[in-house]
Amino acid sequence: MNLSKTNVLFMAACTGLIVANLYYCQPLIVLIAKEFKIPEASAGTITYLTQAGYAIGLFFMVPLGDKIERKKQILITTFASVIALILAASAKSFFLLQLSSLLIGITSIVPQLILPLAASLSAPEQRGKVVGTIMSGLLVGILLSRTLSGFIGQVLGWRSMFYIAAGICLLIFFVIQNKFPVNKPQFQGTYGQLIQSLFTLIKTQPILREATLINVFSFAQFGAFWTTMVLLLSVAPFNFNSATIGLFGIVGASGALAAPLVGKMGDKGGSRVAVGYGCLLILISFLVFYFSVESVIGIAIGIVFIDIGIQGVHISNQTRVYSLLPEARNRLNTVFMSFSFLGTAAGSAYGLLLWKLGGWHAVTIGCVGLSALAFTVYGLTYKSKSK
Repeated sequence: MNLSKTNVLFMAACTGLIVANLYYCQPLIVLIAKEFKIPEASAGTITYLTQAGYAIGLFFMVPLGDKIERKKQILITTFASVIALILAASAKSFFLLQLSSLLIGITSIVPQLILPLAASLSAPEQRGKVVGTIMSGLLVGILLSRTLSGFIGQVLGWRSMFYIAAGICLLIFFVIQNKFPVNKPQFQGTYGQLIQSLFTLIKTQPILREATLINVFSFAQFGAFWTTMVLLLSVAPFNFNSATIGLFGIVGASGALAAPLVGKMGDKGGSRVAVGYGCLLILISFLVFYFSVESVIGIAIGIVFIDIGIQGVHISNQTRVYSLLPEARNRLNTVFMSFSFLGTAAGSAYGLLLWKLGGWHAVTIGCVGLSALAFTVYGLTYKSKSK
């Protein structure tokens, strides 16, 4: 079956609402640090633990979408996410919150189960557009999650945000049960063979290797920025509270409108060109951030650049990866996304380290270095037969 526009929009909404679980914690770092009486940089560890959990879930759970029925896996994982969110909301110690954050990451992989499902049900000439539309939902969820959690945290406290998120996921569970199509996989081997095949794909698919490595460096910059931006805006000269910091997510969400356009470019054979432009926009964003240590307008402009840039890189690379082996889309997505979010987790930790060493300027310079690495990979593989 081909997906209708309604199906695609519904999948985009579910994707955005569930991926938001990964980012609710970011504007809440200051509030969490105050409650547990720990330094803000230490409280920030929950951001990369959540991302690391996501990478773990991607690597070990998403491949099962090529082996077991996808709708069933999506339902089980969504319900597990409800439990993880409740554990975070009720955590009595920071260690338990850290553990819960890891579990939230592991169980919030549903968007990466929905995307291969949508790609499998899409006509080849529409696949880039469909992926781009669903990615718009995902990116709006990522960015507006910060706005929502900042406001809820300021008004009701940080625990309330996790309880509300659990309620949202429970509602999504029942809607998915009634609306999602059944989609049977093709892989007939064992789970061990399934995991082993991931390494075979890495070895035999040069486009997968290139796209994944560029994504790693790009996502690392994304993670470093959004983690340390909270620390920058919470101190002088800004002294913003969590609700105000969360509003910056709205600025980034405006850039999500570019996602379907990037997808269309991929359908016309320009995916790799879009990757290059995306890398360039990310680099420009950090040059803007460097000179915006005391400028709200500069930070807002940089956010638009980095979010459009990350979409250009990610959606274009994802479209390229999905075009390789239709029967292995979940496993291709596993390799691509698990390493991408390891990049995000490493970038968050890298950003916190740079913040301790030299503040905002150290963060921006360090991220320009990551841009250089992304361009190096892009340049070295330019003469390859990548699309």
